[in-house]
Amino acid sequence: MPVTTAGAVARAKATAVPASETLPWLISAVLVGLALYYVVGIDQGAVSVLGDTTVLHELVHDARHFLGFPCH
Repeated sequence: MPVTTAGAVARAKATAVPASETLPWLISAVLVGLALYYVVGIDQGAVSVLGDTTVLHELVHDARHFLGFPCH
């Protein structure tokens, strides 16, 4: 079945999405991003919000250095 220009234009129309539907996704993405930033970039183990453990720090240790975060 050949694709016509009219058929392609009909399928390419944009659909308006209200902000009330996209705002929860945006807020969730920002919160997840901030949590990842904390875990990889800021958590130092001894002063961790997650307790007095260095497990999380050691888990992401190489990623910290690869991304340019100092940790020593």
